[in-house]
Amino acid sequence: MEFAEGTDRIIQGYAQGYFLMADEMGVIGWYSSRQRALIPLDERFHYPKSLRRILNQKRFLVEINRDFLGVCRGCAERETTWISPQLIKIYYNLYQQGWAYSFETWQGNELAGGILGIAIRGVFIGESMFYRIPDASKVAMVELVKYLKKKDFVLFDAQLQNPHLERFGAYKVSDKKYKSLLKKALAKTCIFGDIGQPLIF
Repeated sequence: MEFAEGTDRIIQGYAQGYFLMADEMGVIGWYSSRQRALIPLDERFHYPKSLRRILNQKRFLVEINRDFLGVCRGCAERETTWISPQLIKIYYNLYQQGWAYSFETWQGNELAGGILGIAIRGVFIGESMFYRIPDASKVAMVELVKYLKKKDFVLFDAQLQNPHLERFGAYKVSDKKYKSLLKKALAKTCIFGDIGQPLIF
């Protein structure tokens, strides 16, 4: 699928089952996968027992969009990254128009970690995640799943499977199955959250 800028076209691309990535030269394009990774929003979701103690201690404050650009940059800060400066600009534009969100963990005034994603009706599409303090992104994942369930989202798309996501019960479905689930999710209206509003659990 040919990439073209413009919020409507970008949202349409995601709604058709594609996602954006930049190649090694920084050129942005649309991609799809024969198998899509999903984070379960039911009893199949699980996490390491060692994380329960950290959650119970409430080491992190969870917020939405307190530092959206900080999360974008944090996700891009790695040796090999598909998040180019141009793609950050695209995410920021989507954020300004209410499509993109950062689900963040904080310790005091320090951004500890977070998850970057796009919310379209009943689907949350996780673009990337990062951490600067151990366990910060894991806590973000657990609390994000709780939040999505609270908001009645029906699909949490993680795009590509990896060992880290498998620890939370992530599973793969075929592209055909994914598009069927996506169609159902897009038929439901959900509101993700308010800018800069701390979450209370």
